[in-house]
Amino acid sequence: MLRTTKALMLVTDVGFVVYFTVTGLGLIPAEWAFADYANPLMADWNWSFLWIDLAASATGLASLWLLRGGRRQGEPLMLVSLVLTMASGLMAVAFWTLRGDFSPAWWIPNLYLLLFPLPAVIRLTGGPRLAASASG
Repeated sequence: MLRTTKALMLVTDVGFVVYFTVTGLGLIPAEWAFADYANPLMADWNWSFLWIDLAASATGLASLWLLRGGRRQGEPLMLVSLVLTMASGLMAVAFWTLRGDFSPAWWIPNLYLLLFPLPAVIRLTGGPRLAASASG
């Protein structure tokens, strides 16, 4: 399970950096954009995710580097990264829900961000073991 999570984290964390680099350089043609970035509110909304997404990337890539070297110190960073990624997805889903916009172009990637970390978060936090030991 963690092998799959690590692969998804690598793709996601590099993807965050690439997305903001490409967007910042204006390399996404307007007709490809999923949102009206000419609208200052939408542009601000998009850029409001920069810091949480880069924090998720930094902690995620650092955790993968540490874990690759066999160092268990990578697990706490992995948990931080996964929780930040989930928060980013949840914030976007909440925004699009409030706007009543149910475009698959926004929902699919943000539901991915919200849901892919769940199995690893449960495992890294002790999951069912903690619940069983607390009730016993």
